[in-house]
Amino acid sequence: MKTLLAKIWKFLRLPKSIQLLIMRIFQDQFLVGVTGIIFNDKNEILLFKHSYRSHSWSLPGGYLKSGEHPREGLEREIKEESGLVVSVDESLKTRTDRDTARLDMCYTGVLIGGDFQPTHEVSEYGFFTRDKLPLLRKNQLFLIDTALKERVSSQAS
Repeated sequence: MKTLLAKIWKFLRLPKSIQLLIMRIFQDQFLVGVTGIIFNDKNEILLFKHSYRSHSWSLPGGYLKSGEHPREGLEREIKEESGLVVSVDESLKTRTDRDTARLDMCYTGVLIGGDFQPTHEVSEYGFFTRDKLPLLRKNQLFLIDTALKERVSSQAS
């Protein structure tokens, strides 16, 4: 059956935009989230105090908009939620969650500038060293530890 469908697909030679539309209609959908481990010049990690999460402090992040590159999406989310400007550089980890049909992508980056402005989602921000982190979820601690190890090894090279 799949072979027949592949032959029909190839025969029709539909434009890529139509192919993608058909695929979106018939394929399961995933939410795509992005999370950032953003460092300042002191190697401290950016955290936001969110108003809507069970753990009030967490890594910055959000969901991608259609057609948005993950790096751009993370930069946009951080700017929208805080007024801070960051450069998202390296992909760190990608994780899927079958229960919620969600794909999470984690990136590392650096603070460029901007002035913090509280929003309805983020009331405070802070940069923290690893030993001074507030209570965070275990999966976020794992990501932070992974990013710190990679950062140390890349700076040693």
